[in-house]
Amino acid sequence: MDFRSITRRHLLQGGAALTLGSALGVRTAAAADLTIGFIYVGSRDDYGYNQAHAQGAAAVKKMAGVSVLEEEKVAETDAVEKTMESMINLDGASLLFPTSFGYYNPHVLKTAAKYPKAHFEHCGGLWTDKDPKNAGSYFGYIDEAQYISGIVAGHMTKSGKLGFVAAKPIPQVLRNINAFTLGARLANPKATTQVIFTGDWSMPVKEAEATNSLIDQGIDVLTCHVDGPKTMVENAARRGAMVCGYHCDQSALAPKAYLTGAEWNWEALYPKFVKMIQAGEPIPNFYRGGLKEEIVKCSPYGAMVSAEARKHADAVKAKLMAGDYTIFAGPVTDNKGKTVIASGTNQGQKDPELEKMDYLVEGVVGATS
Repeated sequence: MDFRSITRRHLLQGGAALTLGSALGVRTAAAADLTIGFIYVGSRDDYGYNQAHAQGAAAVKKMAGVSVLEEEKVAETDAVEKTMESMINLDGASLLFPTSFGYYNPHVLKTAAKYPKAHFEHCGGLWTDKDPKNAGSYFGYIDEAQYISGIVAGHMTKSGKLGFVAAKPIPQVLRNINAFTLGARLANPKATTQVIFTGDWSMPVKEAEATNSLIDQGIDVLTCHVDGPKTMVENAARRGAMVCGYHCDQSALAPKAYLTGAEWNWEALYPKFVKMIQAGEPIPNFYRGGLKEEIVKCSPYGAMVSAEARKHADAVKAKLMAGDYTIFAGPVTDNKGKTVIASGTNQGQKDPELEKMDYLVEGVVGATS
């Protein structure tokens, strides 16, 4: 976190804030037609969640008529409220992207109500019509890319045992675990996925322990849903396991172990949002999309991925791109033997029930609590 970012937040709490702003080189709205703030919960070079958003911010920086602010390592507490307020009051920001899941309720909702002229776009939140109209939530159906990763993993595993290092059992995480497993079992019906929850988004020590524990159990392909996959990827590769990445491309960290990965494509979405704001067009308060809408993408295949795996994965990917494929098609049974999606019932990507997911599908070894 740079000195100026810290100072902006602290200055807001004192009467000298506006007086000292110019002396510290703080940019105001006059510097550009549109000032945009990006806020990250971790480091923007984490090879993961925050880096994917920072890559999107970098794409926005190339646009004409915009000024971009960034602040990293902002906790999911009232610290993010202070950061948003400082960006608005000291820098003149009118469009903010507070990117971490825990920012939304209550922090984004509270700040949006306080600053009705600013626009707040949050990643992953569940906007409802009871929320401020100047707030919105966007997210990608990255489970589509996880499903493709699962297909590749199912083809490439020799033991039939896959591993998943996850942060918390919230719906978005469970959806990824389940999609990965369903994809794997499409390729290899006997494949299983052992999941270990670390308890939080960034726990490198626990992530390393989980990775080693999974490999010790004979698991030979791992993936994850944590903020920074770097720990899992590097440890798994060092132990001789194969990996599927997450958030952004981690192939440079493990070129001989990297099969493919599920990536965000914020480099396409963020400029699209900015163009809408510049044109005076409203951004839908609840915005979702997948491979077809270019909000998510798959990492290129590693050299070791078999022709059979590529052909199978590419065929399914083409159907997803065309909108002709349903991942969560009944019958689907959870790992306790209960039918969670009835036979003949298809829960398409826009089905709100998927946003409430609280189960692990058959084939997953682990529990949500």
